Amino acid sequence: MAGQNCLVTNDWICGEYLRSRSQELTDATVQHIWITAVSVVIGLLVAFPLALLARRSRRIAGPVLGLTTVLYTVPSLAMFSLLLPLFGLSAALVVTGLVLYSLTILVRNILAGLEAVPQEAKDAAKGMGYGPGRLLWEVELPLALPAVMAGVRIATVSTIALTTVGSIVGRGGLGNLIEDALPSFFKAQVLTASVLCVLLAVVADLLLLGVQRLLTPWTRIRTTRDAVGAVAKVKAV
Repeated sequence: MAGQNCLVTNDWICGEYLRSRSQELTDATVQHIWITAVSVVIGLLVAFPLALLARRSRRIAGPVLGLTTVLYTVPSLAMFSLLLPLFGLSAALVVTGLVLYSLTILVRNILAGLEAVPQEAKDAAKGMGYGPGRLLWEVELPLALPAVMAGVRIATVSTIALTTVGSIVGRGGLGNLIEDALPSFFKAQVLTASVLCVLLAVVADLLLLGVQRLLTPWTRIRTTRDAVGAVAKVKAV
């Protein structure tokens, strides 16, 4: 009875809410994850060729980076309104908007990672007979992965937050629960959905960090070597 009373008294923390709305929370969380994952993956697929295009010519780099920056400054409500005639009230509307927002982060990080590849590494690969395609996929991209993955992590966390805005068309995942609860100020629902959003962002960032460490084992070796060197210097002193 005490657990049910927390719904009546509209408490922030309410175990009965979690028990009675567990399926609703699960569905909203799954939708949130799905929209985020699809948006980031499509964003990567679009950002990669744009970054390659920007790297090829300085004259192209300016407009590409400028356009992606301008897109990021457009308010989410205005962005969805502009896309509404094309996609209607659908998940595609939200995903497209999120993809456009992710481009400024992804394009810049991919471009920065590729430009940071040491010239001597590229020269050595060319000396071994690597063509442009093989050089990109087997030398440049692996060495650029730390910067690329950093961009993916930032874009993912940002997209998780922006997905909630999709609630204006009923495709906002956990944002739907927050919007539904605000008119009546249903505290337990607002708090639970908000906390789940934060947890999703933290878990996604940690998972991507783990993937980054698996894909770039040489960075761990370098970090360990630097740490050992620092300890040796301290002992020498």
